[in-house]
Amino acid sequence: MQNKLKFNSSQQLKQIIPSVVGFLVFFFIWYLLSLQPDTSLPSPIKVISNTWDLIIDPFFYKGNNNKGLFWLLLASLQRVTIGYLLAAVIGISIGFIISLNQFLKKAIEPIMQLLRPVAPLAWLPLAQAIFLKPNPSAIFVIFITAIWPIIINTALGVQLIPKDYIDIGKMLEMSFVKNLYKIILPATLPYIFTGLRISLGLSWLAVVAAEMLLSDDGLGFFIVNAYNNSDISEIILAIFYLGIVGIILDKLMVLASSKWERKIP
Repeated sequence: MQNKLKFNSSQQLKQIIPSVVGFLVFFFIWYLLSLQPDTSLPSPIKVISNTWDLIIDPFFYKGNNNKGLFWLLLASLQRVTIGYLLAAVIGISIGFIISLNQFLKKAIEPIMQLLRPVAPLAWLPLAQAIFLKPNPSAIFVIFITAIWPIIINTALGVQLIPKDYIDIGKMLEMSFVKNLYKIILPATLPYIFTGLRISLGLSWLAVVAAEMLLSDDGLGFFIVNAYNNSDISEIILAIFYLGIVGIILDKLMVLASSKWERKIP
């Protein structure tokens, strides 16, 4: 038993060491860059000291434009949740529709090809013109950015279903709904979750861009405000928050994917 525990500890240590080395090298390069005379980049230690109050107290609330990073992060996550869920529901539906109906596929595909390459920032003026308010405009930008990978991957999953699966459904004379639930959905689920995972990352990118121009809260607003105040340390702190939350969201999606795939019969 002790030998087994030692072996597990050794394996875990071997997995952690490369990541630790990578971060040490990253911070060392960052420190060297901060020593250059023609830069305003603060060193890692300077960033921590300059933003220590924000780090140790992320929950303070002193007004709409003076609150801790927790509340800013929460505002960004709320926008992402709404925009992303809308994209998921509509995107999966469209993906199935264009795969099961050739006429609708030919009708919708050119529109997708036209709109899909448009950058999130390009949608901001149009969103503001449509909704006239910052919050729904930001949610629309998240939605329109996130929907394309979901549609494409869902449609791809349906198209790649083995013909034998379809033949089994016909032999058993399944209804359309039962065929969808028992055969089509389980076969396409890995592709759907791939699209959902990609879209979640894009949603997190889009919310920052939207909040920089349209919002008075959220991490995007915090970064713009720090830039206007020439506070590079706060910008770097916000970047770390964005990266950490992005990793957590991605891991949660991977966990949800593995659990849902096991539940589908």
